[in-house]
Order: sequence, then C-alpha cells, then structure tokens
Amino acid sequence: MQKEEVIIIGGGPCGLAAAIAFQNEGIDALVIEKGNIVNAIYHYPTHQTFFSSSEKLEIGDVAFIIEQRKPKRNQALAYYRQVAKRKDLRIHPFEKVEDVTKQDDGAFRLRTTKQTYEAKHVVIATGYYDHPNYMNVPGEELSKVAHYFKEGHPYFDKDVVVIGGKNSSVDAALELVKCGARVTVLYRGSEYSSSIKPWILPEFEALVRNGEVRMEFNAAVKEITEDTVVYEQNGNECRLKNDFVFAMTGYHPDHSFIQKMGVEIDAETGRPVHNVDTMETNVEGIFIAGVIAAGNNVNEIFIENGRFHGGQIASYVTQKRGV
Repeated sequence: MQKEEVIIIGGGPCGLAAAIAFQNEGIDALVIEKGNIVNAIYHYPTHQTFFSSSEKLEIGDVAFIIEQRKPKRNQALAYYRQVAKRKDLRIHPFEKVEDVTKQDDGAFRLRTTKQTYEAKHVVIATGYYDHPNYMNVPGEELSKVAHYFKEGHPYFDKDVVVIGGKNSSVDAALELVKCGARVTVLYRGSEYSSSIKPWILPEFEALVRNGEVRMEFNAAVKEITEDTVVYEQNGNECRLKNDFVFAMTGYHPDHSFIQKMGVEIDAETGRPVHNVDTMETNVEGIFIAGVIAAGNNVNEIFIENGRFHGGQIASYVTQKRGV
C-alpha cells in the first residue's frame, strides 16, 4: 500500500493549485485524476472562450500571458500543462478514486481503479462538469440528445434544437450557426439571462433579429421523439421538427461520492459542511477545494476564487503538523 501525507482527488486548476500550495509548505502532495490534468477544461467546446481574464486563472505564481484579455480553451490547456511541468507536480492521471474510508488510527484508505493508498489528509477538488442536470422528460435518453457540446461541424445543414438560455446554450448556438446548422433555442425563462457573457449577447441577439436563430422564450420541454421536440409555451403545445438536440441545462456536483466518506451535505444549499477558513469538512482530515464548496450554486465559485482554497488548507495542515 502506497502511503502519502496528502492526497488530492481531482487534477483541475483548483486541485493543481492546492498541490502547489502544499509544495510551498514542504509537503509533496499526490494528485489523483480520473482523466488527465484539467480534464473538465479539455471537454469544453473546442472554441470556448473563458469568462475570466487570464491573470485570474493563474496558479502557482506562474504568469498566464496571452495577447487577448480572455483566453481560449486551448490556451488554458497549454498553460496548465506548463504549470504542472514547471512545478514538477506528482500526478497520477487516468486513475479514478472509487472510495475513501477512515481507519481507526485516523488515516484514510483510498481505493482506486489501479491500487490502494493510505493518506493522513485528503483534499476533494472534484468539479461538477461530469454530472449534467437532466430534464427527466421522455426521450431524453435518445442518441440524438447530448448534454455536452464540442463543435458545430457535424451539424451542417441539420435542424438543431438547443435547450437552455445561459452561456453554454448561447455559445453552442453561435458555433452551430457558423457551421451552417438551422438552430432553434428553447428557454423556459421569459427574457435573456443576466449571466450571459456581455461580449457575446449582442451577436446572439443580432442573429435572432435577422432570423438566423429562432429564439423561443417561456418554452418548457415535455418530450423528445426521434424527429421532434414537444414543448409547452404560454399554455399551448408546440412540436418542433429537428435532427439533433443539445440539452444545455447545467451541471451539478456528485454529492454521493463525498457523502460516502461521511461528509454531511446541507440539504438546502447542497454545500458540504465545512469550515470556510480551513476548508475542513465535518470529517477531520477531509478538505474540499474549488467549485465543490459551492454546492448547488455553481455560479458562486470559479477557478478565480477556488484557486485560493489550497493555500488555506495547506496552511492549516502545516500548522497542525507543527503542534
């Protein structure tokens, strides 16, 4: 059994930032990641532009310098690869943690898809991108329905429905139109979301005004069939012919994984119970870092503020270590 002082579950920006914070305290933490580093960012749409500016995505005092103010997905991937290499972080990629159990001596046993570890402290830095919010409507399981959007080329000359009215939906619609798809956006809200990136909303509104995108507000999806989407709008049932559907309905953290460790979840907010100063949960020795601390409100914590959690944790662990 491999013994470690600190194991960080999750190799996203906040997990890497935590590893660097421990490194600065003289602790060589091990990062275990089910994919490769920043796996969620890798799965972003190919041409995704970040909401945050590059300096707000920096970790480990490594400058993120680009010509534009806001980086694209590929620039972020290159940056975080460089950080991991420059900081010589210990990362076990393509290894999924199956369960974490606390032993009688206070240490934790982690069983992964490859081996078993023992650690004095565990940091959970998993995100939420792997767990889409399902609509739970008939037909959602059809092969024509996707909850992730990568790029628009395969949908040239096809009728595509995008469900949702926030950033991921608008981004997908813009890319689909550029690639020659006929796009309809169904949104249950009555107006454009205030969370849409301000630099893309004018472009999207122009496409709607020009008839290049059909925008339907107050639209509640009821069913998806092989060739239609059925939705209710202002008391009327509508049927929309289509070839593909992108249900961009958001994502949520995996509560079950952390609950199995004994971590309590606030029923109302979905937040793991934790000390905001140390990020330690109700289970002594288990900490959280990054967006998982936000619970159901995934718009509360981003890379730009979650990247500092590791410093809080490392400082506390070092302090306890010296007692």
